[in-house]
Amino acid sequence: MKNKVLALSVLAIAVSSQVKAQQDDVERIIVTGSRIVESIDEVPASVTIISKKEIEAQLEISSDIQNLLAMHVPGLSVGTGTSSNFAQTLRGRAALVMIDGIPQSTPLKNGAVDMKTLDPSVIERIEIIKGATSMYGNGAAGGIINYITKKSGASGAFNLDTSISTRFSAVKLEDSVGEKITSTASGTLNDFSYVASLGFEENGILRDAEGDALGTHYGLSEGKTYNYFTKVDYQIDDDKSIGFTYNYYESQQNSDWIDINGNISKGEKTYAIDDPENRPPQAEPQGPRGNHNFQLKYSDAEIFANTQLNLDAYKQSIETVFYYATRFANPDLGLAGGQSLIKSEKEGLRATLNSQFEWDSIEGTFIYGVDVLEDTTSQPLVDGRFWAPEMDMTNVAGFFQSKWVINDDLIIKAGLRKENIDITVDDYNTIKICKSSTQCSVPIAVKGDTIKFDATTYNFGMRYNAAQEFSPYISYSEGADIPDLGSLLRKATVSDISSIQTQAAIVKNYEIGFVSEFDQLRFEVTTYKSTSDLGSKNVLDEKTGIYLIKRAPQKTWGYEGIVSYRISSELNVNATYSYVEGKHTETDEYIGGRQISAPKGTVVTNWYPTDALKLSLTYLHVGDRNRFERNDEGNYTGDQGEIKGYNIFNASSSYDFGNWSVFAGIENLFNQDYFPARSQALTYKGFNVKGLGTTVNMGVKFSL
Repeated sequence: MKNKVLALSVLAIAVSSQVKAQQDDVERIIVTGSRIVESIDEVPASVTIISKKEIEAQLEISSDIQNLLAMHVPGLSVGTGTSSNFAQTLRGRAALVMIDGIPQSTPLKNGAVDMKTLDPSVIERIEIIKGATSMYGNGAAGGIINYITKKSGASGAFNLDTSISTRFSAVKLEDSVGEKITSTASGTLNDFSYVASLGFEENGILRDAEGDALGTHYGLSEGKTYNYFTKVDYQIDDDKSIGFTYNYYESQQNSDWIDINGNISKGEKTYAIDDPENRPPQAEPQGPRGNHNFQLKYSDAEIFANTQLNLDAYKQSIETVFYYATRFANPDLGLAGGQSLIKSEKEGLRATLNSQFEWDSIEGTFIYGVDVLEDTTSQPLVDGRFWAPEMDMTNVAGFFQSKWVINDDLIIKAGLRKENIDITVDDYNTIKICKSSTQCSVPIAVKGDTIKFDATTYNFGMRYNAAQEFSPYISYSEGADIPDLGSLLRKATVSDISSIQTQAAIVKNYEIGFVSEFDQLRFEVTTYKSTSDLGSKNVLDEKTGIYLIKRAPQKTWGYEGIVSYRISSELNVNATYSYVEGKHTETDEYIGGRQISAPKGTVVTNWYPTDALKLSLTYLHVGDRNRFERNDEGNYTGDQGEIKGYNIFNASSSYDFGNWSVFAGIENLFNQDYFPARSQALTYKGFNVKGLGTTVNMGVKFSL
């Protein structure tokens, strides 16, 4: 079996957009990893770029950005089919999600709702760097996912794109019809350039392969999404420019449907029924009430000799409401349940200098600067109780990165980041919550404190590009990772915050791989290992029925096989294959499905029979993972459910005529009846929802 898996990893047909010969040069650059624009061929690490064409192709099937990422990024867990990316990790660890470099993740209290923070119709491309990084701060233990928004004035004097579409279940049409409309205008006026976009989407009831409504936990049924985006740039002179960007995203589910809970250990699904009379009267719509991103950027191409300056000031605020849960019951207060929400506000300033020099056959690049971030995050309940107290973080970091290109072939990169983090938490009380009338937690008064973290992290990498048939690379990188502090504090069992294991972990990532390119064929093989001196493990408290967090060392490892084959100018095949595994090193126990995903393979086939017609077929394979035993009652517990593999096909097509284009996409083409990987791995109530049945998306686009 091992040999078979290894063979698949090498032979799997896979790749991201950057390997296609027909792509524009702009799609072969990357900015997130080193904070400057550079050729992807000079990055000694595994990198994925999802192009504008691939994003548009996915939108013909659905607007689910999690599925888009899972289809094109090896090492990223499959999508959840919900508003949450809980248990969707990158190489077994959390990734830092950003919009144009603005962090969207809330690592102080990880709500796992950061992947869906804007409409994909405003994204130009997505850049993913895997592995811990010392170029960005907290939350990037697994890597970086950066959404690069559309450029202002990219299409000339004036351009207008409008798309109208509808989406519905092909299994059971009733109540399933939804609609989406987006419109984007861009252009230039003298030294000004701009882009502005409005988007609205309303879902009907999402149904599984049997026609039943999907469960409402993190649900998307009857959800409404609004996205407003604008970017304005002013070219001061040939070297200097200033720009402003604002994005607003809101996506909430307000539904009278309620869940009928099942049991994944028995193969019983959770589904929803329309029952407004039994909907909790105090339940509020779930999802982000509003995600605001402001960014002001200033660039000077030569502030002094051979040196470029980039100044970046930003602010992000988000308030996300989670589903109603009876576990927040408190009989003393007459409460049968409740809803939590994460409130987070970030303000940041980044100054990046880039100096470039040449000496005979050596090119040197030095990137250095300062990051300042203020992050205030809390997790109250809608009814006014505080589950996780307010955490005020001040993070000041300096960084230095160097790159040496020797004889155009050998690339050496080395750098470091110095972190200084203070997190202040006032005195607070944990809340009483009851799983049942006899299982209740005991509130504790906890003395607050200021938690201080100081860490220096390093990175080093080499790549040799002498022959395109074989370009090997090797890298080592570190990241300072603060634990999910909110989860630790809200489950405190001691009376002083200083007694809680709040230490930051140093995540170390080792990677080795190579890239080979031929006339019509490109493939890449990567293997990696990641270690953490302080990971997190959920342990069930039998007395209260609540899962507590235990800090313990962890390691993850895996490999990825990537190949692309351009059969002709009209036909190409691309896909990915990845395998990841992990253990708690002290006990030699496997890590559960909340972090570690099952093996994943994808295939994407694109056929252009004419200049106007495009046909696509995508295939997703999820393999088996069974590392845990059932308990005495015959049930799996926690995140230790068995994952049984499945296969999903999607198809799409589009036809252009003049300024118009019509498109259609089918998700789950053969109506596969299955539990997604997360639904199988997580045994918590309400998570065992089946996957989406055959669903049709069709519409029309107009461009001017």
